Amino acid sequence: MNSLRFALALGLFAAPMAAQAADWTVDPAKSRIGFSGTQVGAPFKGRFTRYDAQISFDPQKPEAGKAVVLIDLTSAETGDKQRDEALPQADWFNASKDKQARFEATRFVAKGGDAYDAVGTLTIRGMRKDVTLPFRLTVSGGTAHAVGHLDLVRTDYGVGQGPWANDSMVALQVGVDIDVTASAKSGG
Repeated sequence: MNSLRFALALGLFAAPMAAQAADWTVDPAKSRIGFSGTQVGAPFKGRFTRYDAQISFDPQKPEAGKAVVLIDLTSAETGDKQRDEALPQADWFNASKDKQARFEATRFVAKGGDAYDAVGTLTIRGMRKDVTLPFRLTVSGGTAHAVGHLDLVRTDYGVGQGPWANDSMVALQVGVDIDVTASAKSGG
């Protein structure tokens, strides 16, 4: 379920958008922070329905860009009632203690063409790890669209305690997918 943090990164991808703008606003109606995993051999997908992203990016100086994405871990939805009720509990996200996952990009790296990396940290359950989120960005006028994917090991973030701490029922690898649309802030 570490994939939740990956979702944080999605807001960051929207950052490298228009050359004249430094600050960006994510459109939640057109954006998605998703995650995927495998439980008892069957793949599943989910998403976070509540998150906030603060993005600052200047394509002339991508290394100076910054972003902070906060994801409400209680907003995870997979379409399975039992799994959705379990995710916020102590064995998984422990949302009663720490409700948010935090992705903080301290810089962006241009990789050529429409490819970028968001370099920073992901914090889930109080466990902070360095991550690099690769994404592709297209910009049209004052609107940017970013799509990226990151693989995480959920136990690196303490997600899956007790009987869930191994891969016998739920795979350790979690995918995080971002699909973000953002617009340049006026006066930005």
